[in-house]
Amino acid sequence: METRIYQALIVLVIVFGSSNIFAQNTSLEVTIKNIKGTKGTIRVGLFDKEEQFLKTPLKGIVVKISGTEVKVTFEDLPAGDYAVSVIHDENENGELDSNAFGMPKEGFAFGNNAMGSFGPPSFDKAKVKVGDTPVQQTISLKYL
Repeated sequence: METRIYQALIVLVIVFGSSNIFAQNTSLEVTIKNIKGTKGTIRVGLFDKEEQFLKTPLKGIVVKISGTEVKVTFEDLPAGDYAVSVIHDENENGELDSNAFGMPKEGFAFGNNAMGSFGPPSFDKAKVKVGDTPVQQTISLKYL
């Protein structure tokens, strides 16, 4: 009888202990460079679904600018693909301002420094693969 109890405990330890091995979360550190001026904030959006890209971020971080470079870290991410978008929100209105022709008036960037032909890049071009170890991505803002 005791042997069966020990065997059952061993099975539980193996099942629940190994589930943590496969469910490890990690982080994505994004370094944003080429910031022009210290006016406003940097807004970084993280998207995990193509259909939500540039609409509803999974997570977002807003930081005050204090130099030409900032770092933000998204913690506790499960493994997967995440697209990154960045804007230099100079007037702090929460959006990327554009002129009458739709051209951005504030700095912007995307994961992998991806650029689109006539508009933003696709989710696939802006995505970063996050695995079981921390990932670092360096992105340079573009100003038109």
